[in-house]
Amino acid sequence: MAAQFGRRLRKGAATTAVAAVAVAALSASQAPGVNDHGRQAAADATPSPEASASDGSATGNSPYYTDLPPLKSPNPSPSTGPAPGGAGATEAGIPATVLDAYKKAEATLREAKPGCNLPWQLLAAIGRVESGQARGGRVDADGTTIKKILGPQLDGNGFALIKDTDDGAYDGNSSYDQAVGPMQFIPSTWAWAGRDGNGDGKKDPNNIYDAALAAGHYLCRNNWDLSQQSELDRAILSYNNSRDYLNLVMRWLDYYRKGTHEVPDGAGTLPGNRSDDGSGASPTPTVPGATTPAGSTPRPGPKPDKPGKPDKPGKPDKPAGGGTTTPKPPTTPPGTPSTPPTTPPTPTDTVDHLEDAGTAKLTAMAGDAFGRRISTRAETEAGKAVAKVRVRFTIVGDTDTTFTGGEDVATVSTNSSGVAVAPALQAGEKTGTVTVRATVVGRAVPGLDYKATVTERAADALARTGDAALTCAPGGTFANQVEVKATYKGAVADGVAATATLIKSADDPAVTDKGPYFKDADGKTVRTLTGLKTDAKGLLKLPKLYADDTTGTFLLRVTTTGGATLTVELTVAAAETSSPAPSASPSA
Repeated sequence: MAAQFGRRLRKGAATTAVAAVAVAALSASQAPGVNDHGRQAAADATPSPEASASDGSATGNSPYYTDLPPLKSPNPSPSTGPAPGGAGATEAGIPATVLDAYKKAEATLREAKPGCNLPWQLLAAIGRVESGQARGGRVDADGTTIKKILGPQLDGNGFALIKDTDDGAYDGNSSYDQAVGPMQFIPSTWAWAGRDGNGDGKKDPNNIYDAALAAGHYLCRNNWDLSQQSELDRAILSYNNSRDYLNLVMRWLDYYRKGTHEVPDGAGTLPGNRSDDGSGASPTPTVPGATTPAGSTPRPGPKPDKPGKPDKPGKPDKPAGGGTTTPKPPTTPPGTPSTPPTTPPTPTDTVDHLEDAGTAKLTAMAGDAFGRRISTRAETEAGKAVAKVRVRFTIVGDTDTTFTGGEDVATVSTNSSGVAVAPALQAGEKTGTVTVRATVVGRAVPGLDYKATVTERAADALARTGDAALTCAPGGTFANQVEVKATYKGAVADGVAATATLIKSADDPAVTDKGPYFKDADGKTVRTLTGLKTDAKGLLKLPKLYADDTTGTFLLRVTTTGGATLTVELTVAAAETSSPAPSASPSA
């Protein structure tokens, strides 16, 4: 791979010193900035002096890629060609499935460990340094790497000494451990840190969804808050206990925070430099015809024979059977390029379009779960269903509606019928139309938009919670306050908007101008209350009622969104006075 603006580190015996100088030089060449958390830019911040690695590390301190981010913007214009030094738009891009895994892990941790404040860009930075984003996104539809990504065996020969802990189950090595997968976990760490990130019931370090979620949980352990620089330092150092590693990850973190974009799976840029002395060991992939990366030391070939006396000119060697040897012409003319092996298309490669798979009308009240779910089918150009394709569902626009669990993005693999069913939608409080867009992960085909409607919370029944008579003397205060309960289809109707009005009669809902009344905040008379809402139990308790000097029977009407209505009778009457007892007749 071409050099990135000449800023990559050249590796050799003085790896640590060179890395430190290169990082310092790049830091000096870029002005300090402020990131989206208001802190000093992560890459320019000085690691906290109290930061230290925990016991062990996720990777066993295995080698890592040391390529630095480009100096250009992470979001180059699509119209511009490759940047100087050969760094093109793919340099900043992250393969679609890999990016999806990082964002899904962030969303899961946001719910599971909200105090950790894990940004997906940190997972991307570590994934770039550990495996070049899963070797440029060479993963299948389920997110599993096409080939295993293995670090060198940790046999103490230039690396840590970690004897086999998994009987070769993950790394195929029954003598020593090796870092495994796109996030380079050693088996002993994966044994407790492994997670199932794609819901297939397995914890596979070679799957980017599982590995990204495991890395997120690993970085969020010990109640670390990654929005704090000192704790971010500790978390990164616990992944690989190296200050050079910390500085490099921080620089990629800062780079991805400034922006990135999605590139097709398999189209990501492969890094070329590693922190160990050689470049031949995996995870650096071997590409036929590739040149040795700059700064690496090629493995020595077989030793040449010792020089002897040259053959006499004009006398070719005789074959065993006598006679002279006539060289056979090459079967392939010199200069003819070799034909690369044909890679069979993946299921994703065959997808031509998405079709609705029978999704019904999507409607729910604010705060409720939608009763129906979105179904999408992936099809070829001929209309044939395609299984094992990842479909991403994204909620777009200004809405607080989410999928169950609070996420606004969900990725689902199509089943044997080519159908992907999105998680259930959970309506927020904002009413109106919500758009959910279905796209194919790793394939540039038009998306399919679905419309869902969120309506106001409603009640279809109202009832008083008590039956005490509501009476008052002229000019007095009603002793009992009116309380009602709202329900919808028999269930509690919470958060439902309501209005209370003192009306003229059962046949005339106009506001009366005499009789009972409420008081506003200034003590003024009001006979209509708006902006009322039922509480979590569906209850609504009205303010105190007062009476003027008018006696008689009056009506209070309570209405809610959804049409529920309740009319309550109020009585204002003077207190009854008892008749005096008749006086006794005088005695005769």
